Amino acid sequence: MSSRRSSFRRKEKPAFDRFKDHCRHFTAFMFSNVGIILLVTFYTIGGAFIFQAIEIFEYERLKLEKPHRFIARNFSGEALTRIWDLTSENISFFDPRAYRRRVNDVLLEYQRAIVKKQLKGPDVEQWSFSGAFLYSLTVITTIGYGNITPQSEWGKLVTILYAIIGMPLFLLYLSNIGDVLAKSFKWIYSKVCLCRICPGVAKRRIIRERRKMRQLARALQLHDMENARGSSSYSSSNSTSTSNSSSSGDYSRSSKHSSSLVDVPFSGSDSDIEREIRGSTDEITVPVTVCIFVMVGYILWGALLFGRWEDWNYLDGSYFCLISLSSIGFGDLVPGDRVITADRDKVEVSFILCAVYLLLGMAVIAMCFNLMQEQVVHNIRAVKRGFKACFRCRSS
Repeated sequence: MSSRRSSFRRKEKPAFDRFKDHCRHFTAFMFSNVGIILLVTFYTIGGAFIFQAIEIFEYERLKLEKPHRFIARNFSGEALTRIWDLTSENISFFDPRAYRRRVNDVLLEYQRAIVKKQLKGPDVEQWSFSGAFLYSLTVITTIGYGNITPQSEWGKLVTILYAIIGMPLFLLYLSNIGDVLAKSFKWIYSKVCLCRICPGVAKRRIIRERRKMRQLARALQLHDMENARGSSSYSSSNSTSTSNSSSSGDYSRSSKHSSSLVDVPFSGSDSDIEREIRGSTDEITVPVTVCIFVMVGYILWGALLFGRWEDWNYLDGSYFCLISLSSIGFGDLVPGDRVITADRDKVEVSFILCAVYLLLGMAVIAMCFNLMQEQVVHNIRAVKRGFKACFRCRSS
C-alpha cells in the first residue's frame, strides 16, 4: 500500500503545472464558440458599467464645480416675452411681413436652443445601463450612432482603449459564430429543403451527373476508335500484323477503360439514388438567392419589430436595420428617441432590444457571407474544371 501511495504521489503534477493546465483549458474554452459568445456579452456588460460610472461621476463633478451649466433656462418664457415685445412695438404701424420675419427668427432661435440643450447638454438619463450597453456595443461593432457620446476626458480615453480590444474580439465572434451558423444552416438546407420540401431536386442532380459521365465515356470511346482506324489505314503491308496487334491492344485497353465509364448505371433504383443523395449532402452549397432571401427577411422582420416599437413606418424601419447591420450607423434614426419623454422603461427595453437584434443580426450576415463565398468558390472551381476538360480534349 505504501509503495502504491508513493507512486501515486510521484505521478501527481506540481501545483504550477496544474495551474498552467487549468489556464490552458480555460483559454481554449473562452476562445471556443460558447466562450466567444460569453466573452463578447460580458465584455459589453462590463463596458456598460464602466462608461456609466465614468459619465455619472463626471456629471456630479460638473454639477458641483459649474452649477450655472445646470440652471434650467425658461426658453419658452423668453420666447413668449420677445414675441410680446415685437407685437407691442408694431401696434402703431403694423407691417405683416416684418412682423412675421422677426417672429420666425425668435421661433427658430427657440428651436435651436431646445435642440442644443437636448444634444449637447449633460444628461445623466442617457447613461442608464441600457444606454451605456448600447453605446458599448456600437463601439465594438463600429456602428457609432452618435446619439450618446462621452463628455468627459476619461470617458473618451476609455472609449479608445475599449475599442482597441473590443473590435478584434467582435471580429473573432463574427468569424466563429458565422461559421457555426453557416454549417448549421447548410445541414438544415440539405436535410429539409433538398430531401423533403423539394424531393426531386437532388434526384435530378444525380441523374444529370450520371448522364454527363455517360456522354463523356461515349466521346472517349469514339475518339479511341477513330485513332485506331487512322493508324491501321496508314500502316504498310509488312507491318500490318504488328501494327494491328499493337493498335488492337491499345484499343482493347481504351475500350476497357471507356466501357468501365459507360457501365455506370443510368437509371438506378430510388433507394440507390437516395443513398447517393445522403452521401452528397455534406458537399452541398447553399444558393446565393437563398442567402439573399435570409438577409432580406431578417431586415424586414427587424423593420416590422422596430416599426411597432418605435412608431416608425416600414421604410424607416428597413432603413434603420440596413444601416445598422451594415455598420454604417448614420444616427438619424435611433431607438428610444421618440419615446424618451413618455416612458423611461420603454426606452430601456428598446435599447436592449436593439442590442440583441444587432448581435444576432451581424452573426446572420456573417453566416450568409460564408455561404455565398462557398457557392462562388464552388462555381469558380466548376468553371476551372470545364476549361481543363476542354483543353485536354483539344490537346488529345
